[in-house]
Amino acid sequence: MEMTGAQILTEALLREGVEMVFGYAGATICPIADALLAAPGLGYTLVRTEQNAGHMASGYARVTGKTGVCIVTSGPGATNLITGIATAYMDSIPLVAVTGQVPSIQLGRDIFQEVDITGAVLPFTKHSYLVKDAAQLPRILKEAFHIASTGRPGPVLIDIPIDVQDQLVQDVEFPEAVQIRGYNPSVRGNDKQIINVAAAISSAQRPVICAGGGVFLARAEEELRDFAARTAIPVVTTMMGLSLFPTEHPLNMGMIGTHGNAAANKALAKSDLLIMIGTRVADRAIFSPDEIQKRMPNIHIDVDPAEIGKNMQSTIPLVGSAKIILQQLMERTLHADCGEWLSQLQALRREELDRTYPEQEGFVFPGRLLKLLGERLREDAAICVDVGQNQIWSCKHLRLKGGRFLTSGGLGTMGYAIPASIGVKTAQRDRQVVAVCGDGSFQMSMNELAAIRARGLDNKILLLRNGVLGLVHQSQTRPPYHGPFGVHLEGDPDFAAIAAAYGIPSLRLNREADVESTLDAFLAEPGPCLLIAEVDPAWRTTD
Repeated sequence: MEMTGAQILTEALLREGVEMVFGYAGATICPIADALLAAPGLGYTLVRTEQNAGHMASGYARVTGKTGVCIVTSGPGATNLITGIATAYMDSIPLVAVTGQVPSIQLGRDIFQEVDITGAVLPFTKHSYLVKDAAQLPRILKEAFHIASTGRPGPVLIDIPIDVQDQLVQDVEFPEAVQIRGYNPSVRGNDKQIINVAAAISSAQRPVICAGGGVFLARAEEELRDFAARTAIPVVTTMMGLSLFPTEHPLNMGMIGTHGNAAANKALAKSDLLIMIGTRVADRAIFSPDEIQKRMPNIHIDVDPAEIGKNMQSTIPLVGSAKIILQQLMERTLHADCGEWLSQLQALRREELDRTYPEQEGFVFPGRLLKLLGERLREDAAICVDVGQNQIWSCKHLRLKGGRFLTSGGLGTMGYAIPASIGVKTAQRDRQVVAVCGDGSFQMSMNELAAIRARGLDNKILLLRNGVLGLVHQSQTRPPYHGPFGVHLEGDPDFAAIAAAYGIPSLRLNREADVESTLDAFLAEPGPCLLIAEVDPAWRTTD
């Protein structure tokens, strides 16, 4: 069988079960575009800027469990994608990014739209390939998907010169399996350490489970819930672990960290055993790991051995898949006597959830708005949240019934929510999908309203407008800074008119009395809709 490099690529994608590709056209990927045209089994979404191809593929990957795929051209196309790749890397999202490249004979000559993209992404990819021979593409594609999706997931980049895309290959064979020397991630936990973990749990009086995004990546949600229910140990989450438990679950104490919930942070401060599952002990989640380490023993379960001990020394390290390790633990006799501890935390959590919210004429308070929004969403709704004050308010106040909470936790990339929500909706057309943005982050990706319209999606977008870059503005109003600078969004467009230009209706909200009826109308809109909520710029995430 004779095939071009571009045809090999599309056939390999189909063999990996890929159904959707996100990308942006360009001269050096025209052969791939031609092959995609002839491959009706592969859907294609045209983004409006290449960074968002990475974010859409990320949203797609996070809700399906599959590896997301994006394809862009060389030069600025590839460099624009870098932020999308780095965002996926920091949050451990499986991604295969394909970039076009100038003809291989001209590499290194600085010709039009040439960049060393494999070198540029080296710090934030699991692996990268510069393809010199199309005959190697079947093996490379098989390896790329395996690397991206196993162990600690992450992005893999494949850079393909245009002449390699056109190269004819005789007798093409696609491998069925992958063998990569030196790459064999552990999935099963050490049996002796499993015994030690069970013993530590049995002797603790105030244990707490800290669950992160690694639980989702391991598809271990049910195992975590079963483990927590069986032991009755209170659970806190990192930002990436939000939605593992419904907000109102009796074991859920909320999110830990600098911007976390009071009950969750107290649980962490007063615990006598910290059980970390699928979290990398990042600074936003655990501000003083040295202090925690001195005060209590900890168990760290993670598939990536490099994360264990990196930020905090582990008393009982356990390398492997969270799903497999939790299954191993539940095969043993587990006993945890922490009823009094749990009751204390539940009382504090209830007080926090039942709080009253401030009011201000001409504005709505985002905490109450997000609480009421969450109460109206379906159980399986996917919420894609941007970065800034809107992210912190959503983490603290949005009432989750389950579903998925998606945000850029590691890199903190503004403009993530809308393209991620498009990726989610493209994968699961019947799922309720809402994006939450500030007016700064909305303007970083509002061009993707075109992708929503082009694909006929019914995404809902909540825009919290306060006229400033809120989180930076909040920081600049406190010492040692002398006041806000470079954060006022003068010149903002009429967001309702922008949405209307894309054929998307909008609603405006600036009175607390109208919140419930406006949310009902917003969610009842049969197609896409933008809700613009006016927020006082003086409000802080601590209010």
